[in-house]
Amino acid sequence: MAKKYKGSLSLEWFNKQKAIVNLNEDSIKSANDIPAPRINWINKEEALFYELNEEEGKGNTPYWVNRDDIRVKEARPLVFQKAYKAIQQDKPGTLPGTDTEFRVQEINNEEDALDIENMLIKGDNLLALNTLKKYFDKLPDDEKVKCIFIDPPYNTGSAFEQYDDNLEHSEWLTLMRDRLVKLRDLLSSKGSIWITIDDDESHYLKILCDDIFGRNNFVANVIWEKVYSPRMDATGFSVSHDHILVYSKSDLFEVNQLESEQNTKQFSKFDIKKAKYYRPRTLRKEGSKSLKEDRESMYYPLIAPDGTEVYPIKPDGRLGRWRMMKSTFEEEFDKGNIEWENKGGKWEIIVKQWKKENPTAPPTTYWNITDTVSEQSLNKEFISWLKQENKLTKLLKEFSNSYKSELTLSSSTSGHNHEAKEEVKSLNPDDVFDTPKPERLIQRIFEIASNEGDLVLDIFGGSGTTFSVAHKMKRKWIGCEIGDHADTHIIPRLKGVVDGSDKVGITKNVNWQGGGSFKYYHLGESIISIDNETKKGEFNWSLGKQFIQESLLQSYDFVVKDINVFPAQIFQDEENKSTVGKIVGNSNKAVYGLAYLASPKESNLTITNEEVKSIYNILKKESDFQSLVIYTNKGIDLAQDTIPGDLDIIKVPNAIFSELER
Repeated sequence: MAKKYKGSLSLEWFNKQKAIVNLNEDSIKSANDIPAPRINWINKEEALFYELNEEEGKGNTPYWVNRDDIRVKEARPLVFQKAYKAIQQDKPGTLPGTDTEFRVQEINNEEDALDIENMLIKGDNLLALNTLKKYFDKLPDDEKVKCIFIDPPYNTGSAFEQYDDNLEHSEWLTLMRDRLVKLRDLLSSKGSIWITIDDDESHYLKILCDDIFGRNNFVANVIWEKVYSPRMDATGFSVSHDHILVYSKSDLFEVNQLESEQNTKQFSKFDIKKAKYYRPRTLRKEGSKSLKEDRESMYYPLIAPDGTEVYPIKPDGRLGRWRMMKSTFEEEFDKGNIEWENKGGKWEIIVKQWKKENPTAPPTTYWNITDTVSEQSLNKEFISWLKQENKLTKLLKEFSNSYKSELTLSSSTSGHNHEAKEEVKSLNPDDVFDTPKPERLIQRIFEIASNEGDLVLDIFGGSGTTFSVAHKMKRKWIGCEIGDHADTHIIPRLKGVVDGSDKVGITKNVNWQGGGSFKYYHLGESIISIDNETKKGEFNWSLGKQFIQESLLQSYDFVVKDINVFPAQIFQDEENKSTVGKIVGNSNKAVYGLAYLASPKESNLTITNEEVKSIYNILKKESDFQSLVIYTNKGIDLAQDTIPGDLDIIKVPNAIFSELER
């Protein structure tokens, strides 16, 4: 039975119990300081385990277990069900090659689907993530996930038909924490994660994500207008929006700048930043704070090399404003990205790259290049240079993190809840989800955070919107869904996308005609089993020794490596060889793990002193070696006092079931 949440959440930060009486850094530091505010909750250090009710698509009553419990850490096998592939053919009654359509070919043999990359997995997403991590740990960075979109339970206090959304705070935070940690590991260094959430949990989730992804990797809190007309709750405030928290994996995060829809007749002044047009002064209300000269906060002097104070004055003599904070300017000067140039006694701030490529050209004041300005206010040579391929994009990415500001996605451009329900209803009139997301919203996100051919991931599949959009936008995709609606909703929807019969959502916008393929898996059995009569535990040998060894190491956070610890053996037995993994710590030193099991047919085998020495000596030669743990169910034929201090031998499955009984 799950422990009930009692009391309020707590937040920890630097010197929470102290007040600041001076600004001397040394006097306010504490040995217990933590790097950022951190949220605490009941049973935070434990994990949630629950038996699955696959028919209803949710877990039964959860209960707390140790975070090292193999039931929440193991990587289960993926059991192939079927693959679906688009086959192009002539439409009936037409001449060959004149008018074609797609039909869906169903593939029942996994060997015939090896070239298919898109994948849907039915099963608990935490266990599916364990399996995916086992796979992605072996891939280079550029083959990992570029964009993750998830629409998790909002914890609003109501139970939806598709999943249980009535979790206590502590349970919800644990559920999210354990999944987000694994999702982070699947992202490429250029990737990002987008999480939809409402007001009830958005601030708790923000602090949780700061802790997991790093506060410096927070990108934006995107506001999505989820209804097309305002609605008021009992307090009289609008409840017309949801949040989308965006985090990057690292500072290598790549973002695509989007063009906004504008009427060039109404917006007739050229916008250097977006290569578009903006509303001229005559169409704005006098005194509007949107006029640059009315914004005083960015009007300050910069000090030229000779001590002259330089203010942002436009070429026509009007008052302007700088486009960056003063501290940012100073950083750019220090980096050498911009520099001063004296032009006839007048100091100008120029882009160093521009001047290097155009040494005889006149200088161009830097404050004019990162905001909406008329083309006449910049010299023509500089504009031509900016318009060269990638010049503007690279320059803006180098000097500006404009995508890190708060964004708003309107219902008119990104869809709304009613639109999403109509999309799902048109595909399955008898069963409408309560909280689907519109295809246009997912399209907008993928346009910003990914490109064609990139891999995207969603582990809360719902009605399958993410996979449908990814397929139509020619992204590779992987998805998870726990319940039977993986079969009743998602598979039929995706078959319609593949054969081109799907006409909803973004189909017309992206001119989707059909094509592509995907394969469908069920999450397989656990690597451990318990005899119903004796209640004794044993490995599930039907999965095969090699799979069990790899999953065993992965469940203890080891990344499997291809290291042969018996190189002297002339004949290598692939089926019975040991499996090696390692965990790299903060000091770049590694704990090595080795799984060396005997199947039931080999129950009398022992691990000898010579074998232990060979394993230990081979791995100790690794440059990052710190210690070694051997997991084995074999007998151990060596004296305890001969085991080195940096070697540990753990008997399994005894140790596993001892842990489960705690």
